[in-house]
Amino acid sequence: MSTPHLIPEPSPPSEPRLREGHPPAADTRIGVSLVVPARNEAANIGWVLERVPDSVDEIVLVDGRSRDETIRTARLARPDVRIVEQDGEGKGDALAVGFRAARGDVIVMMDADGSMSPAEIPHYLYFLSQGFDLVKGSRFMLGGGSLDITRTRRAGNRALMSLVNNLYGVPLTDLCYGFVAFHRHALEHLDLTSTGFEVETRLTVSALRAGLRIAEVPSLELPRRAGVSNLRTWRDGSRVLGSILRDYETTMNEQAMRLARRWPRRPGRPWGDDTTTTRLSV
Repeated sequence: MSTPHLIPEPSPPSEPRLREGHPPAADTRIGVSLVVPARNEAANIGWVLERVPDSVDEIVLVDGRSRDETIRTARLARPDVRIVEQDGEGKGDALAVGFRAARGDVIVMMDADGSMSPAEIPHYLYFLSQGFDLVKGSRFMLGGGSLDITRTRRAGNRALMSLVNNLYGVPLTDLCYGFVAFHRHALEHLDLTSTGFEVETRLTVSALRAGLRIAEVPSLELPRRAGVSNLRTWRDGSRVLGSILRDYETTMNEQAMRLARRWPRRPGRPWGDDTTTTRLSV
């Protein structure tokens, strides 16, 4: 078992609609839930689900209104899979739907295209059992790698990761990668309002802002087995950048408000002259 990369601490939703034949989730918790968002992944989903290890107690497949045989293929591969319909759009929305449906005390998220190996899941679970709140995969730490990333995507990931590291004073080695596991109690701290691919970054940044114990573990990104990715480098990279800056602005403003409450203005002094109440922005 390799040593994780530790990230230092920085300074009622609607119920999902299940397909017919799948009753609503019970109140009783189980061990580990795997959440897999999928849209038109019939060529890949069977390979993924057939390799899910026994340490996973529940598989929640969030279907984004697939037009192919994704659902049928998933049920052939794993008859016990729970199918949840996504009413909204985007990966972020699909993950939020899946997290609400999941019954596990631990939740793992991964893609349906075969780029992430389910065989790595026990590695994530081990470090969660050691007291970490959230464990995220890294393609760029020792032991990790990518057989799929382009030079442009690598450069963009590095630039965005450096920005987050500088803003929050952390040593992340990967940012835009969606193989993540966390304890259910962390859900209340994770920002799941993003609908697109930027959800992966928002999830990590919100965990940093909340001071959760985070570890990175090495992960090997495989080539997509079939089909074409919905990721668009420039479009989605711009959305990630925008979300980072907005989150940091929010963080700075929250800190300013805490300072203002700690050191209230002196009588007779206007608020506009008190630097502790100035709205900070990036």
